[in-house]
Formats: sequence, C-alpha cells, structure tokens
Amino acid sequence: MTVALPAVDERTVGGRRMRCRITGDGPPVVLLHGIGRTLDDFTALHAALARDHRVLAVDLPGHGGSAPLDGPHTLPALAGAVAGFLDAAGVTGPAHLVGNSLGGAVAMRVAADAPHRVADLALLDSAGFGREVTVALRLLAVRPLARLLLRPHPAIARRTERAIFFDPAYVTDERVATALAVARQPHAARVIRELVRHLGTWRGVRPRWRAELLDAVAALDLPTLLVWGDRDLILPAAHLAYARTRLPGARAHLFRDTGHMPQIERTIEVEALLRDLWSARPAL
Repeated sequence: MTVALPAVDERTVGGRRMRCRITGDGPPVVLLHGIGRTLDDFTALHAALARDHRVLAVDLPGHGGSAPLDGPHTLPALAGAVAGFLDAAGVTGPAHLVGNSLGGAVAMRVAADAPHRVADLALLDSAGFGREVTVALRLLAVRPLARLLLRPHPAIARRTERAIFFDPAYVTDERVATALAVARQPHAARVIRELVRHLGTWRGVRPRWRAELLDAVAALDLPTLLVWGDRDLILPAAHLAYARTRLPGARAHLFRDTGHMPQIERTIEVEALLRDLWSARPAL
C-alpha cells in the first residue's frame, strides 16, 4: 500500500514551505510531533480540541511535508521555525503548547526562548527528562547503521510503528504507509541524523542540553501537564518521576497499558486532562 501524505494546509516561513493543519476558533492550541513523525499523529486530538479552540498542528522543518532548513536541524532551530510559523499564522499572543516526544522538547525550547508566546505546556512522553532512549534511536548516531535503519522499507516502517504503541491494533496499514511516505522524502534521513547527533550519542541523550533547558523552563513556572504511557518503549516511563522533581508544580498522569503516543491510544482521556489544565487558567 503506497500513499502520499494526507493533503492539508501550508504556510511559508522564511521562504520555506511548512505543512500544517489549522482548524477551529477560540484560544490557540499548538500541537508538535516527535522525531521522524508528522502532524498526523494528532489527527483525532486535533479534531476534538477544535470544537472550541483554534488548533494549529505543523510538520516540523524537514519532517513530513515541511521543507528542510538551510542550516543544521537543532532544537533551537526547530523552536525558531515554530515561532516563525506562529507569526505566519497570525498567533502573536500566548498559546497552549502540546508536544509529544521531540515535540515536547521543542515546546519547552519555545517557552524558554519566547515566554510571551506560551500560556502553558502539555508534555506527552516528552524528550528532555532522561538519558535513556530506545536503542534504535541510539544506533542512529552511528553513521553506517543510520543509513541502514533509515531506509524507507515496509518492514522497518511496520517495526517502528509497532514499537510506538502498546496495542498492536493501532499499527494499521494506513499508518505504515504514511510512515513510508515520510521516509521517502529526499531529505528525511539527513534531518533525522542531524537531530539525533545534536541531541544524543550512541550512549543516550546528552545531559547538557537537557539540564540547561529544564533550568530555563523551571524558572518560568508555567502551568505544566506531564503525561506518560507506562509501556513506552521509546522514552521509558521512569522519566516521569524525574520530570516531577524538575518541575514540581506540574500536574502528572501515568496511563496504564499505553505506549509512546497517549494522544492516539488515550485520545479522550488526554483531551480531558488538557481541558482540566486550561480551565484552571484565565481565558486567553
């Protein structure tokens, strides 16, 4: 089964195309996906939140249907691109930021670099809270292995999808086909290699950028929600305990029998947690 990425919208940011989906009216919500992924990981949650919010999901630079950056793909560069996207979409005030995996670290970087843009943070199985990461991502820091593992092959795509979810029913032919469409982008492997080397080594996630970022976010004292799946094979649920020590004022929730993407496996429950977080704040 071969498909192109689902057609959505786009904005031009710094002369480059950024694939996005913008729907609904109300306070702005920004949805940020993980490494090698796309905004399609938020499709169900996006639709639920758009009933009374303006929801903006975007493919990060070099991911999915978004063009790559001219320079290296780093966490600050991705955060800068998100800020540019918000400008292009007319979002100048604070927004609710929701990030999964790498998207959580990008959301925190946006908050650290431009606090006026962020009303609160919802971090779903977020990068940035621990050194441990799946061996598959650590091996991507080794150049010969990265070339092998990043090949757009159906078996590799299916195995990757299987690692993301606790319930194998979510590993659909459509999701595998979308993953293949993403991997076949001519720049996709290079972008992932750059990000992996920036964020970690074969030993795990680098501690320096994590410590600096968490110090900056903690100093902001933003309302924050921490969510994890207890069967996450990518970033283990043990990271949640550390996250609670670094952000002691944050709300936290651990889902049972859930993998790396609670926004897919627990859409209704994640929506409820987000709405509870936002209801405790004055209206934007």
